[in-house]
Amino acid sequence: MSALRSDMLDVPGARLYYEVRGSGPLLLVLQGGEGDAERTKGLVARLDGDHTVVTYDRRGLSRSVPGDPDAAISVETHADDVHRLLAALTTEPALLLGSSYGGLIGLALAVRHPEQVGTLVAHEPPALSLLTPGARADADAVLARLQETYRDEGWGAAFKMLAEVTGAGFADREPDVELPPPVSRERIANMHFFFTHDIPATRHCELDVPAVAALKGTSTRVVPAAGRTTARGFFDHACAEELALLLGTEVAEFPGGHNGLTSHPKAFAARLREVFDAAG
Repeated sequence: MSALRSDMLDVPGARLYYEVRGSGPLLLVLQGGEGDAERTKGLVARLDGDHTVVTYDRRGLSRSVPGDPDAAISVETHADDVHRLLAALTTEPALLLGSSYGGLIGLALAVRHPEQVGTLVAHEPPALSLLTPGARADADAVLARLQETYRDEGWGAAFKMLAEVTGAGFADREPDVELPPPVSRERIANMHFFFTHDIPATRHCELDVPAVAALKGTSTRVVPAAGRTTARGFFDHACAEELALLLGTEVAEFPGGHNGLTSHPKAFAARLREVFDAAG
């Protein structure tokens, strides 16, 4: 892995911690769930040889503490944070990899600031606005149960349910990928913010679907993506399929499942390069 450069960025209502590694075209990784800047180290180590890879702690996670931790948050707020982070780092359109919740944030950014996005790979984004009313209601009910489980039974039960819902796991991980370390106090705090702020933000997000559709054929390329082993009935996979239909393209298949970025970093990085090259 290349040498690490880290810094803080002041944004309205918060300070963002971010990390930069490598050299070459700028690639910003938008983490899913409660993942912070360090979640995808294995993937970053396989990309920073020919990319300037940026990761960051999303507002409310780890070192990016908001001015008011109890204030409600929206996907649009996160997208504005990313807009300001990119503006501080480059004047050129960037490459973006958005995983799960990070993919939804990436779509919101692409709609609001298409000039900042060269190619966005949206890997299983929970963009519920893309679903039919019935499918959206079903997905929303699942997210509501996750919130209730966290409130009533705590992070352990909620995290177990989240893993079951997404199908995320490490049983078929690449040989040199180690199992995640024991849950730390910091990660428990991140899970608290995710379950109490970011899941509600996902449920309430009204993505501008016509504006996403209008990106088709422009210089802002959006690539819907999904894991090879992700259950087809999982609503994030359905969102990727609906996004592909909206844009008149195919879902790009990636190694692993919902957490393929961490379970299959070598193969995921190779596939990501293929997708970026094909997008031009």
